[in-house]
Amino acid sequence: MIVIAVRSHIFDATPPYPVNVVITRYDLSRSELAELLEGEPNYRIEQVWEGLHRQYRDPADLTNVPKSLRSAIEELLPAALTPVREAASDNGSTVKQLWQLGDGYLLESVLMHYRDRDRSTVCVSSQAGCAMACTFCATGQIGFDRHLTTGEIVEQVVRASQHSGNKRVSNVVFMGMGEPLANFDNVWSAVERIHGDLGIGARKITISTVGVIPGIEQLSRKDLPVSLAVSLHSANNKVRDRIAPVNRTYPLRKLAEALQAYRRAKNRRISLEWAMMAGINDTDDAARELAEFARPLNAHVNLIPLNPTPGYTNPGSDTDSINWFQEILESFGVNATVRSNRGTDIDAACGQLRAEHRVKLSKRPKV
Repeated sequence: MIVIAVRSHIFDATPPYPVNVVITRYDLSRSELAELLEGEPNYRIEQVWEGLHRQYRDPADLTNVPKSLRSAIEELLPAALTPVREAASDNGSTVKQLWQLGDGYLLESVLMHYRDRDRSTVCVSSQAGCAMACTFCATGQIGFDRHLTTGEIVEQVVRASQHSGNKRVSNVVFMGMGEPLANFDNVWSAVERIHGDLGIGARKITISTVGVIPGIEQLSRKDLPVSLAVSLHSANNKVRDRIAPVNRTYPLRKLAEALQAYRRAKNRRISLEWAMMAGINDTDDAARELAEFARPLNAHVNLIPLNPTPGYTNPGSDTDSINWFQEILESFGVNATVRSNRGTDIDAACGQLRAEHRVKLSKRPKV
């Protein structure tokens, strides 16, 4: 366990916090904030907590708190995220934000507004970089830097809420940079904070994984009914070994068993994500293999037009091929939806987040 000092106050941090990371304002629990503000009345601590978590205010904007206390909080608990750049697409309804962390690492999050509704969704990152090395994913192409802390994850949601104006951030998807279940403790702590303190319903929170079985098993034992999405992309071990190397550790049979156990424990529908790659996973055989994997799970399949990334040269499937593939799945009794891409022109769509890192080109996998 790493012990972290904030001025004269000591807090216990759950690994895997990096040794040199600075504790920021959303890393602390309510009780740790009370300890930091020892001597302040309970109502004042509540004002600070509610201002940060329910009103999405920065310390300087807590006008019901004395100015001296606001300054102290600002100094003791700095923001985790420093804005670097913002890009908008889809007539402003998709916004990608590039952030720098205190140790210099970069991450991206994406805010998506829905014009026909008064709500927004934020796609958050759980790691700086990613160690999963999926060949078609820009984050996987850059490699792994480090896990994000609870506060660095939560603050992405807060910043999105500050940016969303009169639209409420009602949905959070852990589909940004990194493998959430490889950073389970900090991700789950963030989920609890997002649910309990930011007030976003558990069923409006989706955790995505490329198939990290120990994390799926841990998730099945948690009480909050979050949604689970699995980035499958192939139901053939030979192909999946190449495009998603995690399959060599957690092959399809074991993954299916873990998902069945999860489904029994949670009684929640599982989503399978399938990025459509021409000649690799858009064939008749691929559809049959996917149907055989999805049917016993009663899973819903999201077909995602492949988004271009600098390190992957294989083209995505064309629209006719995607529609044909969907029809085959439905003929086998599998519910499938073609997802519309948003933010492709600003590298904000699925698989495109890379926080301006340079990447190496990968060869097209052999089928």
